[in-house]
Amino acid sequence: MPRYLPLFHRLTLLGAALLAGGAAAIAEPIPRARVDPALAGLDRLAAKAVADGQVPGLAIAVVQDNEVVFLKGYGLREAGKPGAVDADTVFQLASFSKPLSATVVARLVGKGVLGWDSTIASLDPSFQLHDAYPTQQLTVRDLFSHRSCLPGDAGNELESLGYDRATILARLRLVPPSSSFRAGYSYSNFGLTAGAVAAVKPTGKPWEQVAQEELYAPLGMASTSSRHADFIRHENRAELHLGGPGSWAAKITRDPDAQAPAGGVSSTARDLAQWLRLELGGGMYKGERLIAAEALAATHQPLMARGNNPVSGAASFYGLGWNVEFGRHGLSWGHAGAFSVGARTLVTIYPESGIAIVVLTNAFPTGVPEGLADDFFDLAFDGRPGKDWVTPWNAAYAGMFAPPLAASVTPSGGVLPPAPLAAYAGRYRNAYVGTAEVVAQGDRLELRLGPEGRARFPLTPLNRDIFTYRPAPELPDLPESVSFALGPDGRASAVTIEDLDGFGLGTLARE
Repeated sequence: MPRYLPLFHRLTLLGAALLAGGAAAIAEPIPRARVDPALAGLDRLAAKAVADGQVPGLAIAVVQDNEVVFLKGYGLREAGKPGAVDADTVFQLASFSKPLSATVVARLVGKGVLGWDSTIASLDPSFQLHDAYPTQQLTVRDLFSHRSCLPGDAGNELESLGYDRATILARLRLVPPSSSFRAGYSYSNFGLTAGAVAAVKPTGKPWEQVAQEELYAPLGMASTSSRHADFIRHENRAELHLGGPGSWAAKITRDPDAQAPAGGVSSTARDLAQWLRLELGGGMYKGERLIAAEALAATHQPLMARGNNPVSGAASFYGLGWNVEFGRHGLSWGHAGAFSVGARTLVTIYPESGIAIVVLTNAFPTGVPEGLADDFFDLAFDGRPGKDWVTPWNAAYAGMFAPPLAASVTPSGGVLPPAPLAAYAGRYRNAYVGTAEVVAQGDRLELRLGPEGRARFPLTPLNRDIFTYRPAPELPDLPESVSFALGPDGRASAVTIEDLDGFGLGTLARE
């Protein structure tokens, strides 16, 4: 996860960006005579990535100077089954959804429906942060640039338990801030979602409908949607894969409707190529102005420092739903997407050179999207291959998960058996997590969480009143602890669920 970094004064930010990205000031269009060989190289590298088992399938779109110059699919929609990926295969985009959602809001801003600096309190008075001052001052710009002071993971754990968007956004008021207001960058799915939901309030329509009417339909993006139900209706859709080269398997589905503006868009390479044309055109599409230039340009302004890109070393900032970087080929706008249950996606745009790429894959973990994009841009800008970028990007994603927790919490001394299971059984509650029920079933305990206790997990004894469970089915080797506090009567008076306790809100009292 991104670390919290201080917000620099605007002039300091821009000065640092210009120093880091001096090449951007002299960037020029790339001759087509150099792009064509680069596309041929991209084609070979993509085919090789699939042949080597790096991903089961992928799709790529490249746009240059308002023209779609490359559009192709590779591999399979689902490993081990017929059904080839093509340019019309629908992929789940994960966090690649954020710049698309920023484009939707930019259109509303251009129409005068709201401003980027409209306060959330004026648009959606029901939304609250932990403290009164940020709640009153918070703007759409703050939420789309991740400077609201809301901790990055806030709400993600509630979504994983099955809570809906309205419930999650209402409970964010209980989460203590990660920094002073506007003083720290903290990448937040549900913060951006709150900003998008507020932005469409004046329309009286739900986010999903506004996104369709304001962006997808005008661009002819017929296979693009912010509804999971629309994604699963497509026969030509990419399944999510876990595992690795030689062992990819479609095991888990992901319904991201709760955070649709931040991670719930599904689309195709063909559709996204049209959006790239809009972005490269500064809001112009097929000779007509679709989005006001100033409203769209605001999304690309570097607002929050993110440090350096962990692989390329480029100076990296966040705008409104966009990463803004100043690297070896100059200024770029981009965003990656990832579901740990099996998706990896990427968009990268070099606006001053008029070229952009989208890479969609159906696997996790993998650095193939970034690796292919970086390899292609080296070929296009320099006319020759650079370093192998897929390998370091693969390593970056493979290293995202820590060693198994059990290795660090297993006691070195003697292990005590648990108390009688009836001591732990019962209902526990707090305002953030909601109700947790611990049920004794024969010789074991089961933890039930979320709406109506539908999320169910067996508890494994570790030491006396400490148990473990595995909240993420895609990460079976990463257990989390569940600790009970027993009262004088020998019954548990409270339970602390470690992976729900990141903000000190994971302790639930017995009802």
